[in-house]
Amino acid sequence: MEELFLSLVQLVVAIVLTTVSAGLVFVQPEERGVVISAVAPKGYREVALLPGLHWVIPFAENVVLYPISRQTYTMSIAPTEGQILGDDSVEARTSDGQQVRIDASVIYAIELDQVVQLHIEWQNRYSDDLVRPVSRGIIRDAASQYGVEELVTSKRVALIEYIDTQLRSKLAENGIQLVEFVLRNIAFTDEYSASVEQKQIAEQLAQQAALTVEQKRQEAEQARQEAKGKADAQVLAAKGRAESRVIEAKAEAEALGLIAAALRDNPEVLTFEYIQKLAPGIQVMLVPSNAPYLLPLPSFSSTPAPAPQ
Repeated sequence: MEELFLSLVQLVVAIVLTTVSAGLVFVQPEERGVVISAVAPKGYREVALLPGLHWVIPFAENVVLYPISRQTYTMSIAPTEGQILGDDSVEARTSDGQQVRIDASVIYAIELDQVVQLHIEWQNRYSDDLVRPVSRGIIRDAASQYGVEELVTSKRVALIEYIDTQLRSKLAENGIQLVEFVLRNIAFTDEYSASVEQKQIAEQLAQQAALTVEQKRQEAEQARQEAKGKADAQVLAAKGRAESRVIEAKAEAEALGLIAAALRDNPEVLTFEYIQKLAPGIQVMLVPSNAPYLLPLPSFSSTPAPAPQ
């Protein structure tokens, strides 16, 4: 009898402990708990459980935990980088009819005060059934507004801003906060990539030809400047020589004028100069018989004639 009593006590204690443990729920700091209740009027508690240890009615209530930390949904062309294996990039068509594949990531978090409503509308399907299709639709719509060249050049920032604005608004309507939209890559078809490469090669060749033309032009300009410099130098040299000749001619003319004036005033100077030019030991001079004497003949006496004053 006593053994039976002890067994009943142990059974009751086990039931109580099991019931108590079934009613205790611990919520992690990065989580919120939605209480599904069989006794609540709406079938759930309207306020989510905050981090910590909580008590719920055993077997009448259960808790669904939702992460409130940031989550990332990646749609990648790389087979192992996204949430779905294989190529999961967003296929879109630009305004000029070109097909592109956009590789992107959506970083988001559940709004703290919208956890219960998110559970009611989406449960744990919000990632695959909300974030994924909404993001892909907005990305396709954004890509269709720009030309293919604009997507990778002048309109890339505008594309990102448009997607960010539209996606932020759409997710907010469903209790999700967009943290950041990341445009990872834009890939083109093989045909378009080949045409872009050919265009780049042609542009490079054109740039090289332009550089060659400019180099030749600079060389021609340099040669022209050198020739001009030489011509200017020759002109300056010729001008210098001419001016030098003019100065010399003026000097000679002035000298001749002085000599003429001296001879006019002192005619004996010419005779003196003539005598000075004769050899010191000359005694005889022969002149033609029919030639007049230009100068008076000097006297050849032993006593030298005095020099004219």
